Amino acid sequence: MEKRVSFAAERCKGCELCRASCPKGIIVMAEQLNAMGFHPATVLAQEQCISCGNCYRMCPDTVITVRKEAKK
Repeated sequence: MEKRVSFAAERCKGCELCRASCPKGIIVMAEQLNAMGFHPATVLAQEQCISCGNCYRMCPDTVITVRKEAKK
């Protein structure tokens, strides 16, 4: 399964705005630190992502990519 939402962890500043905006509550902050010393955002359950784009719109650093399935 292709990821529905992905994060450029190396650029994430850990502001948690994406986490707060996720209606499914599947975004968490990673335990490891990125090169800038922040806990980057990540997704717990890709299969629960509805590709709503809330996280993408909230991110001040544009580190999030949201993919939607092509309509058949």
